[in-house]
Amino acid sequence: MCQGQCVIFDLDGTLTQSEEGIWNCVAYAAEKLGFPVPAADILRRFIGPPLGWSFREYMGMDDAMANRAVEAYRERYQTVGLFENRVFPGIRRLLRTLKRQGCYIGVATGKPQEPSERILRHFGLDRWIDKVVGPRDSHGADKEALIRAALPDSYASAWMVGDRRFDVEGGRRVGIRTVGVGYGYGDEAELRQAGCDAYVSTVQALIDLLCPEAQPPEGAFLSMEGLDGSGKTTQIRLLTDALERYGFEVVHSREPGGDRVAEAIRQVVLSPELAPVERETEALLYAAARAQHVRRVIRPAIAAGKVLLCDRFVDSSVAYQGGGRQLGVQQVLDINAPAVDGTLPMATVYLDIDHRVSLMRRSAASALDRIEREDDSFHARTEAAYREMIARDPARFIVVDATKAPEEVGRVTARQVLARLMEAEA
Repeated sequence: MCQGQCVIFDLDGTLTQSEEGIWNCVAYAAEKLGFPVPAADILRRFIGPPLGWSFREYMGMDDAMANRAVEAYRERYQTVGLFENRVFPGIRRLLRTLKRQGCYIGVATGKPQEPSERILRHFGLDRWIDKVVGPRDSHGADKEALIRAALPDSYASAWMVGDRRFDVEGGRRVGIRTVGVGYGYGDEAELRQAGCDAYVSTVQALIDLLCPEAQPPEGAFLSMEGLDGSGKTTQIRLLTDALERYGFEVVHSREPGGDRVAEAIRQVVLSPELAPVERETEALLYAAARAQHVRRVIRPAIAAGKVLLCDRFVDSSVAYQGGGRQLGVQQVLDINAPAVDGTLPMATVYLDIDHRVSLMRRSAASALDRIEREDDSFHARTEAAYREMIARDPARFIVVDATKAPEEVGRVTARQVLARLMEAEA
């Protein structure tokens, strides 16, 4: 696509997965007005059409009761339900690619305008959108009128992209091409019957249709570091959920490992049966695994526009071999220089916890590997080496107090990582 072309998107079911908040708010309104909570198949139909229309059509309410239901719905939605939402994976990549190609991007939604703008702003999608159009009140508006209002004054060609027949029918009445998306809340039969010009079942297929042969914008590399027992496994899970809620496409990896060759090296360096291993041998084995991992896993994921979230990276070698094994921080950095070859994380989360506390946590969970079985002085030196690395590169590290409750650690971590990722997208 190029200058003069535009794409108008529906919001719910096209850019975001909004069912969690919508369904919870419909249930709240039903209970408040003394109606039974609709079954799941009925709740699903609330995505897309105007809200008042849905209460009348799917729950048999008259106009007055439907208006009361909309008011009750809004009570919860404005404070809680608004952000019970997820951006579809791939949407960030699509919007960034369209904008890089000079495309005009609009949103035409049956959701009232003010909450629609808040949602787009909350998830950081607003930076790529030229105009948002939604009804100014709770009673909805004709989709054709919304689409017309979202279009620029002049354009060479345009698409309307949506997941329900209302989107397709509105786009056809306006006279622009339409795409029905099957990953949302409609289905293929509904969209094809409405007369869509194209149908896609995935966001990737939508990218291929709208941005043929376009190179994706570069992704990001993140790492999670910490002493054994600091809670990395839990925090990687929580951070992944937070990033995916915002539409970032997360790929997991670990070190040593992540690739077939690197995983084989992992078995060697961590096996208790192979002790003792010379410290230089250990450092070189880690670097060898890392060289394979960087080239076969990390760089391809970044090039594909994904977020590569790695459980440990070179900082672990610096801490455990440079500090714990007393090879020296600089010597381990030098050993790893050709393996890393300039590929460093955009941000490294360090879970900050005293080495004694972390090892007690770790030993209570499962059997210790060869390195975890080292004495207290080894783990003290490892902790000190981490702190030296943080002092050397404070801009890269996000240091989080890992002694707090896991959910609180997760919130703090997600807030700071999301800020870094969104800043890099600008």
